[in-house]
Amino acid sequence: MTRRAVVIGAGLAGMLAAAALSPSADEVIVLDRDELPDGPDHRKGLPQGRHAHVLMAGGLSAMEDIVPGVSMRKQLLAAGAHELSLGRDMVALTSEGWFRRWRHEGPRILACSRALLDWSVRVAVLANTRVEIRRGQVVDLLGDAGRVTGVRVSTTDAGESELAADLVVDASGRGSRVVRWLGGLGVTGVRERTVDTGLVNATRVYRAPEGAERFPMTVLQADPYVSRPGRSGMILPIEGGRWMVSLGGTRGGEPPADPDGFLRYALDLPHPMVGKLISGAEPLTDVHLSRSTRNDRRYLEKVRDWPEGLVVLGDALATFNPAYGQGMTVAALGAQVLRRELEGTGLTAPGLARRVQRGAARPVDAAWAAAVGQDVWYPETRGARPTAADRLVTRFSRRLTLASTGSYGAAAALWDVTSLLTGPARLLHPATLLAVLNGPLLPPLAGPPLTREEWRLVGATSG
Repeated sequence: MTRRAVVIGAGLAGMLAAAALSPSADEVIVLDRDELPDGPDHRKGLPQGRHAHVLMAGGLSAMEDIVPGVSMRKQLLAAGAHELSLGRDMVALTSEGWFRRWRHEGPRILACSRALLDWSVRVAVLANTRVEIRRGQVVDLLGDAGRVTGVRVSTTDAGESELAADLVVDASGRGSRVVRWLGGLGVTGVRERTVDTGLVNATRVYRAPEGAERFPMTVLQADPYVSRPGRSGMILPIEGGRWMVSLGGTRGGEPPADPDGFLRYALDLPHPMVGKLISGAEPLTDVHLSRSTRNDRRYLEKVRDWPEGLVVLGDALATFNPAYGQGMTVAALGAQVLRRELEGTGLTAPGLARRVQRGAARPVDAAWAAAVGQDVWYPETRGARPTAADRLVTRFSRRLTLASTGSYGAAAALWDVTSLLTGPARLLHPATLLAVLNGPLLPPLAGPPLTREEWRLVGATSG
């Protein structure tokens, strides 16, 4: 009897889930409603796809574990992605001051366009597994409250049909209809939560000025603690000798879509460096806006009677404010949980779906706490206000960030946790607590820690 798994959605989460399923299934079918591009091009169903993305170290490690027969790191670097050290290759202004650049490297991230990342993962999975992608929109789940047995699919040429499966993975993204589908099976009581800062992202791609192709990733973080809308800016080096420049503003401080307004907004950030760098650079695209930035969560791991045969991963499970850069890594870690739970069992093993759902909730918990723990402080945030617990955690996190501006030990702990290389327990290690207690060991920086040549480039591009 053929063991079949069906994955809903051919995005990053869906393809990684398909790779995780492949060793345990005779057939893995990925369904997607969109026509997928043949190369690293933007796809319609990804609202944040035109904006800056980074792949954290924890996510890359999970991908290397999931996708067989290929090093995703090597493949992405060969395609033009940049590998950046958080300790040396990043210039960042935080709410507590400038981070230093250290001789120690710290965790590494990969920087490239989301289109390149998704395409590279899709190519690697299709080349090294038995995964098949079909075009079609899932309109419902088959089965009952006890077990999901497949999906009902709608296609433009054949109408609706049923596709049986031993295991269904919903990785259809933030627009998932899983709660409604579950209700149709008789599974109710799903708790959902939304925390929305009203963040608007505005992004434009530039050609990196001559000599500035390796300029460090530049991040001007929004400050949630000053009782006014948050405003941020970022320059991310991507493939093809380009810069992806993303500006962000929470409700009341949104960036504009016109080119002149985009530049003025960048120059008016807490430091004008981003604006100065792009003022003389050649723009390659228009300004693209996105408002798909809410923190949304479905607490599926808490559903009392979770059906066998159904797993929900990626943005279908939880989405995060993209300013924190953890969504792709959480999706990869969820697929890694699926792979590990399948080892030594089968697609129909009793309790498999519930174990995966609970395991996937752990990285969601960490990323949710980091995102919402800051977002609740913006004055126009909807869906949450700071609690006594938030105030206590914020005092610690601000003290940790302050220590990280002048203590490598504190910075390393902060990066390990935000990169999802380790869990929040890393922050309670005695060495970390001592670093936080001691505070910054070096005096605060008066400005960005640039080299003489980098300062020359800032002056040259703004001239």
